[in-house]
Amino acid sequence: MTSGSAQALGPTHDSLATSAARRRAGARRWARGGVAAQVAFTVSMLVAASWQGPRYSVLAHSISDMSAITAPGAMFLVVVFTLCGAATIVFALRSVWPALRPGGWSAGVGSLLLALSVPGLGNLLSVGERLACRMADPGCTAARQVSNAGGRLDGNLTTAGVFLLVSAGFFLAAAMRRAPGWQAWARPTRWTASLLVAVVVALVLTQQAGLGGLFERLVALIGAAALAALAYGILRRT
Repeated sequence: MTSGSAQALGPTHDSLATSAARRRAGARRWARGGVAAQVAFTVSMLVAASWQGPRYSVLAHSISDMSAITAPGAMFLVVVFTLCGAATIVFALRSVWPALRPGGWSAGVGSLLLALSVPGLGNLLSVGERLACRMADPGCTAARQVSNAGGRLDGNLTTAGVFLLVSAGFFLAAAMRRAPGWQAWARPTRWTASLLVAVVVALVLTQQAGLGGLFERLVALIGAAALAALAYGILRRT
């Protein structure tokens, strides 16, 4: 009688196994979405530079210039970046967090910071972050670029978003140290976050030298590669 009551009140082994299988399937599904988002972001960012005209420079001008109000084909990037941002947010919350949850509270913090970072929330809000003009446009200045609400939002979200991305790397590295099967990933993740810090510093120092666009793209590419690698790791472990 007692045994039968316990079985009736408690979850069965089959139901627990089914629930775990569903969680693994969900983590894998959104990990694939995370890889696809980083590939789509990278390809669209590189390809869009080809139709910006001869005055546009990938070395000097920012990625945001290509989605400015005056930029040719800007809505293509706005749509792609928005979708990539949404996919990255879901990847962070539905795939990264469950995969690293055994690593403790730092896994939750790191996943949340990742969702709020440039690849996540920053890209999701692309439609509201459009600069007033491109630096490649005649008469456009840095002050005029951010004279509209979109330009100001872009500057604030990008600055905060890069900081959150770097912070997410360090928190996730701490979680990997404690999560079974992820220990070997902790040091590379920490070094990747440190590399991002170095590139951001170089971005600030070379802005006046006309290399801001180059180092901004390096930040974006390193971030996308790191997220794609993390998604691949989750696919292998689930």
